[in-house]
Amino acid sequence: MGIAVYALVRGALMKIFFDIASPSINTFDQIYYAVVAFELLAIVIIAATGVWAASQTERLAGKKDPGIVLIDEVAGQYIAFLPIPLSLEPAWWSAILAFILFRFFDIVKPYPARKLESLPGGLGIMADDLIAGIYAATVVAIVVSVRWFV
Repeated sequence: MGIAVYALVRGALMKIFFDIASPSINTFDQIYYAVVAFELLAIVIIAATGVWAASQTERLAGKKDPGIVLIDEVAGQYIAFLPIPLSLEPAWWSAILAFILFRFFDIVKPYPARKLESLPGGLGIMADDLIAGIYAATVVAIVVSVRWFV
């Protein structure tokens, strides 16, 4: 589900910004930064909505971190996909890497993810997945950067 939201948002943003961009030497750089800025805004909106929705779902379900809550996975995966380059060639393998790393960090829950999971309500539900996404994004960014120079 996270990859679908990522693909939809990134695709729409790229179309919008490429359509309105004026031809210049730095157009691609400007589009890249605009896309990333709006993706960060999308992540903040998804995460804030997720905290609220997960809190409500937890309250209504009467149990901690009910399995029907998926917005935490969407937000975490979106963070993991953030460093995927706009160009197609590295995008496919970096997307696969981001997904695998997100799942790994979501399962292992390295510090501080496990600790933050104990926060009350939707904040605890969302926090561990956001941390997993940050860890995955960091590794993906490093791998993509190293691959560009090798």
